[in-house]
Amino acid sequence: MHAALPLGRPSRVSRLPGLTLILGATGLAAIAGYLVIWLVPLRIGLAGYAAFGFFWAAMYLLVSALSGVQQEVTRATVPRPSPLAPRASPARNFGIVVAGGVFLAVVATAPLWVVAVFPEGGWSLVWPLAFAAASYVLVATLAGTLYGIKAWGPLAAMISVDALLRLLFVATVAQFTDDAAALAWAAAVPFLLTIVLLWPGFRSRVVGATALDVGYRSLTWNVARTVGAAASMGVLVSGLPVLIGIAAVGEDPATVAALFLAITITRAPVIVTVLSLQSYLVVRFLGHRATFWRDFLAVQAAIGIGGVLLAIAAWVWAPAVFDLLYRGAIDLPGWFYAVLVISSALVGALAVSAPAVLALAQHRVYSLGWVVAALVTIGCFVLPVDLFAQTVTALIAGPVAGLAVHASYLVAKRASIVAFD
Repeated sequence: MHAALPLGRPSRVSRLPGLTLILGATGLAAIAGYLVIWLVPLRIGLAGYAAFGFFWAAMYLLVSALSGVQQEVTRATVPRPSPLAPRASPARNFGIVVAGGVFLAVVATAPLWVVAVFPEGGWSLVWPLAFAAASYVLVATLAGTLYGIKAWGPLAAMISVDALLRLLFVATVAQFTDDAAALAWAAAVPFLLTIVLLWPGFRSRVVGATALDVGYRSLTWNVARTVGAAASMGVLVSGLPVLIGIAAVGEDPATVAALFLAITITRAPVIVTVLSLQSYLVVRFLGHRATFWRDFLAVQAAIGIGGVLLAIAAWVWAPAVFDLLYRGAIDLPGWFYAVLVISSALVGALAVSAPAVLALAQHRVYSLGWVVAALVTIGCFVLPVDLFAQTVTALIAGPVAGLAVHASYLVAKRASIVAFD
């Protein structure tokens, strides 16, 4: 739920514990997220879950986009040789201003999208969405600072506590009400509460001990560019349920909720794993130019073979598993689960081609691939076919289009890459 690891090159001795802690915390957060999307539909029913599912997807679409704040704060943060007396932090000031701007932007633009995105909850879901987005900016700013000084313990604590609080709050609220707004607030509050609870414990690690190596203007421009690429990535990963919800006008809420759950649960393992390794792949491609193509093709082959095997397993066993998990409430064909797995493998392949291009310092091609993939995905939901056909087409066509952009560049530059070996 947080952005990927920073792109620095710490020593092997210091890198392993950090990677272990962050991956462990990310795994714990993923389990907590799975429990939320398993428990809530069981408690309030699929029809009731549809409205909350819209909010959940919209919240994490914004989180995916705003993760660009964390990446750029990470890259701009440098430790001070000699910690200074506590004073106003440029990163903190930047985060507060951006958080306020995000809150106002969500509320101010809501009249344009609230009916389409939240057809049932309406404005009652806009306020927790704005609060969640603004709070996540503060989380991203603090996390970026901690990444910049390699404070792995506090980072792992932030990731874990945030996810566990969200599970606790949402599961508790679901015991007493099926109101989507109440559940939305339960999902939104943990972002800010995590900072409040943990800040006293690691305040001394940050205050006066860090600085930014760029000014506000440069940081703002860098964040704007990174957020654009991150938002496109978010459309493919977190935003797909939002697109389905917008396209599902007049559809049975239970059917829409079933699609939400199937997509989220089936695609997450492959996508989350590969996305979490993007920074590692950049470092690998940068540091091993002589084996660039061997490494690149080996990872892609592993994703492809794994995707096919998992797709076959999903076709055979996924209907029975979902029937068991949701007590017969979800009835989707086996081939659809296979398509979901193949689509996750394609997004995973895109998440490998992206760092390969980035390692060659082609930021524009990197961004273009994600943007094209997002635009094609969105475009599929205006095709004159039924919702299932739109969804299947979007699942496959979007990442294939993005892959085509990255692959075209890599093939065109193959000779120069080889010459660089």
